Amino acid sequence: MSAVNIPDTLALGIILGAALLVVVFSLLARKINLTFRSIPAMTKIRRAASTVVEDGTRLHVSLGSANPLTPAGASALAGLGILTRLARTTSLSDLPPVATSGNPIITLVSQDTLRAAHDAVASEQVFDRNHGRMTGLTPLSYVAGVMPAIRDERISTNILIGNFGPEVGLLTEAADRQNVPVIAASDSLPAQAALYVAAEEPLLGEELFAVGAYDRAGNAHTASLLAQDIFRWLILLALLAGAGLKFMGIL
Repeated sequence: MSAVNIPDTLALGIILGAALLVVVFSLLARKINLTFRSIPAMTKIRRAASTVVEDGTRLHVSLGSANPLTPAGASALAGLGILTRLARTTSLSDLPPVATSGNPIITLVSQDTLRAAHDAVASEQVFDRNHGRMTGLTPLSYVAGVMPAIRDERISTNILIGNFGPEVGLLTEAADRQNVPVIAASDSLPAQAALYVAAEEPLLGEELFAVGAYDRAGNAHTASLLAQDIFRWLILLALLAGAGLKFMGIL
């Protein structure tokens, strides 16, 4: 009989437990109203989406350059979630939103997301696939390709949500030169450090994955946020219990 791999078993248990909590909370979310703490960046995202039609300007959503098939791609998926909501709100504008990324898979998904939003509002304009574009395959070429969009396309708000490196500071600098606000979030610690200093409204830590819940993108987003909170408390209790057992000499 082969030995049980404890780390793998524990990881599988956490995944199954998280999935079960998401399902349960998805059902409960339909019956209860939840109140979230105030995050100024979330308010600004909603406000930006509601004003672009009146202002005749455009939103720019940049999704980073991570491969969605890797753990770093989770941040890009969070960005695609907010892109879906923003595109449905702003596609009636004369200037539909622009999505940039540094990965071909994310680019194709962003194009399909923008097309679905365009078709949903039955816009008379012909859909332009160039509104979802890949600007470069390396971090620096990606950033260099995003800069012209920030400068030349009448952008009123830049929303940077995805996996970036410290080079994201170049994007915030380009936006600052145009006097355009930046709302940003990343799962990368170097990028978070740069955004904390440079972005007007950075989202820190797990706030990146709370965007869908705050934007009312669906019960599943709210359920995942509740599941995160529960696992956060369980991990905290496990750390405290481990420290206590170590102090008593049991471990």
